[in-house]
Amino acid sequence: MIGVIRVFTTENKAVLDHHGKIITELYGLPTVNHCIPDQALGIYDNASEKEAIPKIVELGKKMEREGARILVISCAADPGIEELRKAVSIPVIGAGSAAALTAFSLGKPVGILGITQDVPEVMKKILGELLVGFKVPEGVENTTDLLKEEGKEKGLKAAKDLLDQGAKVIVFACTGFSTIGLADQLRNELRVPVIDAVEAEGQFAAQLY
Repeated sequence: MIGVIRVFTTENKAVLDHHGKIITELYGLPTVNHCIPDQALGIYDNASEKEAIPKIVELGKKMEREGARILVISCAADPGIEELRKAVSIPVIGAGSAAALTAFSLGKPVGILGITQDVPEVMKKILGELLVGFKVPEGVENTTDLLKEEGKEKGLKAAKDLLDQGAKVIVFACTGFSTIGLADQLRNELRVPVIDAVEAEGQFAAQLY
């Protein structure tokens, strides 16, 4: 099975299992989903990322012991990925690098939709000069803000702004956009390639499984 690590804490099983459900529906792979403890707002700055890393490592080790064949860190910053790779013997995939590599393969100008102050370093490094814009939806400061009623509407407006900046491909730098199902709405309304980080991590996992 694929072990999906969620980097924010939730008691809501539907929300917790949603990323794994996307991977299962798209690629037919069995998944198990767990979240790190005591981070109700997830990862949204350097301090919250630093706090999360040891939790991600411990959770990944536990999921390997419980039978996971591949681990996926379902966060676009790929937090703790190097530390976890050293701690386990199975492949570890990060949502951010998977999404950025998929976008890079298209060779077109990329606009990134995120929730942090800047583009995740791993995505910036991979995309290089293809990266032409970065936008955070108005009023969104962490992943839970996306779950509010107006989350999709604000995401759509931000994506349109990226197209105005010259983007030909939209890439999600937050897996919370997957949780609210924004990709299909953007594909239908904007008619451009939209790379959903959860779909991308699932694709990489499917190739290895």
